[in-house]
Amino acid sequence: MDHENTTTGEPESAARAGLIGRRTFLAGSLGLGALALAGCSSLGPGMSMAEAERVYGPLPDERFPVPAVNVSKINPKYLRRTVRYDRQEVAGTIVVDPRNYYVYRIEGDGYATRYGANVGRAGFLWSGDAYIGRKAEWPVWTPPREMIQRQPEVAKYAGGMAPGLGNPLGARTLYLYQNGAYTLYTIYSTIQPETIGKGVSSGCVGLLTQDMMDLYAKTPVDTKVVVLKA
Repeated sequence: MDHENTTTGEPESAARAGLIGRRTFLAGSLGLGALALAGCSSLGPGMSMAEAERVYGPLPDERFPVPAVNVSKINPKYLRRTVRYDRQEVAGTIVVDPRNYYVYRIEGDGYATRYGANVGRAGFLWSGDAYIGRKAEWPVWTPPREMIQRQPEVAKYAGGMAPGLGNPLGARTLYLYQNGAYTLYTIYSTIQPETIGKGVSSGCVGLLTQDMMDLYAKTPVDTKVVVLKA
């Protein structure tokens, strides 16, 4: 995927057009891989429904107000939680585990924050080390040439889709880089809870907006990202 970090206003038709953009985004570009995380165990039973409704509640003060998550559409195992984590990584490192549909932020002292995720569909998976090269709030989404060739209907967004709830990247985006170059992959935010725990994207990794905002606030540029093998 290719994106731009600009913040132009959203036309009235953007939400409608964004439905097409989001569908094609979830069917479109290159992907991320996974391996189960050995030695990772949950602490306690996880969130109660009341707590989940609070954590995943509406965000009315955002530039584009974000609705509450319908938590009934998510397997409870994908709700945010703290877990034991024995992998040796520096605190702050992000680990993507597409096989199990999780993103981890290493907290140190043997713990991590775990988020449920959607990941790349079959044929769009990769693995390796990267880093956060840049961050964006309410970014413009620009489909790459490869996606436009496969899906001509997204050509209308070659100049970029304006920010908004209909934009596939949502409220926050972390851009993955390797050796100074943008990989075309991101960790992005989604308002579609039914996608969590599924391989739906063209290689990018999606978190619920409320989870993404939590991760985004804790993640500076240059943070290491480890994408595990499938």
